[in-house]
Amino acid sequence: MIQPAERLSLVQEYYFSRKLKEVAQLNAEGKDIISLAIGSPDMPPSEQTIEKLCEVARRPDAHGYQPTQGTPELREAMARFYQRWYGVDLDAKSEVLPLIGSKEGILHVTLAFVNPGDEVLVPNPGYPTYTSLSKILGAKVVNYDLREDNGWQPDFEQLEQIVSRKESRCKLLWTNYPNMPTGGRARMETYERLVNFAQKHGLVVVNDNPYSFILSEEHLSILQVAGAKECCIEFNSMSKSHNMPGWRVGLCASNPTFISWILKVQSNIESGTFRGIQLAAAEAYNNDEAWHREYNIETYARRRQWAERIMDALGCRYDKRQVGMFLWGKIPESVKNVEDLTERVLHEARVFITPGFIFGTNGERYIRISLCAKEEKLEEALERIKNTL
Repeated sequence: MIQPAERLSLVQEYYFSRKLKEVAQLNAEGKDIISLAIGSPDMPPSEQTIEKLCEVARRPDAHGYQPTQGTPELREAMARFYQRWYGVDLDAKSEVLPLIGSKEGILHVTLAFVNPGDEVLVPNPGYPTYTSLSKILGAKVVNYDLREDNGWQPDFEQLEQIVSRKESRCKLLWTNYPNMPTGGRARMETYERLVNFAQKHGLVVVNDNPYSFILSEEHLSILQVAGAKECCIEFNSMSKSHNMPGWRVGLCASNPTFISWILKVQSNIESGTFRGIQLAAAEAYNNDEAWHREYNIETYARRRQWAERIMDALGCRYDKRQVGMFLWGKIPESVKNVEDLTERVLHEARVFITPGFIFGTNGERYIRISLCAKEEKLEEALERIKNTL
């Protein structure tokens, strides 16, 4: 009998891919589930972004293959974006590379830097794709802890112990600030220590940075640290900050050598994004401060108030200083298992929230609520939970 590749035994179907099929079935049965699980912005991009897409799509010469490394217009817009908001200078020709989202970037960077059997350092809790793609590609995942009592920042003493092992083969360290799922804030001190750690141990730090505009007035980048380009890569994404999750536009930024290695992988896997999307994305990078304030700050701030009320109704404890488009909360001691709570909320209150264990063992006593729902839906979810629990 034909068997799948052995690598498939190392991973499971992505939690949301599997769970959303269950939610779809419940909806087909008339259950009307309110989803507060996925971080998919439900608001539109700016008007000029949509207009540019339509304009380019009508051109007869816009539908051919595009440069794998992106159009000059998009790369230049990305470089201007980093200068404008982060104060980081990037050479548009050699230090920035468009991506079809950060998931693609995780794949390309791992292929470019990690041999089978090499180790990658992955935060616990953390984005599940750091783990799953590393396993698929034959890397050994070594977790490092993020803890609430440390503000969900890396434990550098633990990291030193990990890389100082005689058998250590650490090549990459994945990090993500502002943090998902915990909402832990980006700190310049943390970025500086990560850069020093990378320089000391000869490894590459990859910072995944899609949330720095969501409920945050402060826009930090690891590339603001002196010397960071030589040992760090940063991902950024338009999915969250520009309401464009389905457009699949992101970027990675680093030194020209690292970018050339990643491009070598990328050019053998995909053939570039539709020109209309690239030029519309370049237009979106021109969104003014008022647009970002309305969509990234004010709207999410109002929704966050409802999410906090839901956490209160569930008896969960949470940090009000969190940023990003989720609210992360610790379940009551009276609840034995997080899925006991999330499954009851799903099947009795008909509200889908995320159990924290999918992000790692350090998330086993936590839940995550997405802010990507209209206020009336959040209010209805609150009433359903109150009436049920």
